[in-house]
Amino acid sequence: MAEQVLRRELAAAGVAAEVGSAGLRPEVLGAPADPRARQVLEAHGYGAEHAVRRFEPGMFGHYDLVVALDSGHQWVLRHLAPDGGAAGQIRLLGSYDPEAGAGWDVPDPFGGDLADYERTLALVLAAMPGLLAEVRAASGGPAVI
Repeated sequence: MAEQVLRRELAAAGVAAEVGSAGLRPEVLGAPADPRARQVLEAHGYGAEHAVRRFEPGMFGHYDLVVALDSGHQWVLRHLAPDGGAAGQIRLLGSYDPEAGAGWDVPDPFGGDLADYERTLALVLAAMPGLLAEVRAASGGPAVI
């Protein structure tokens, strides 16, 4: 969901940047997004195309920014990072929301109902202005969520 929102925000701002999404423990590689995620995204006018892929440590060399949706994922990503420079590329999505203080976790709605996916989208949207500002400042470098 965050990938689709960031992709549209960047396009609206005229910022050319590569955006991707990757999971740490995807169950079915290449599968589409969860039907509830697609339904909520489409209801809000976002694209919903997606193919599940696994985050690989080599992605640190390809992407300038790696955005974790929760602190557990952030911890795993830091342990996957090959060095301190790569670990420094990792940010928690909630840290981009000025109302969140030090940041907050975006709970994974998988297995929940549509209301859970709507709450996730609301948290993602709250962080987008700050994330967009950082990507713009970095001249549109690639980001993975």
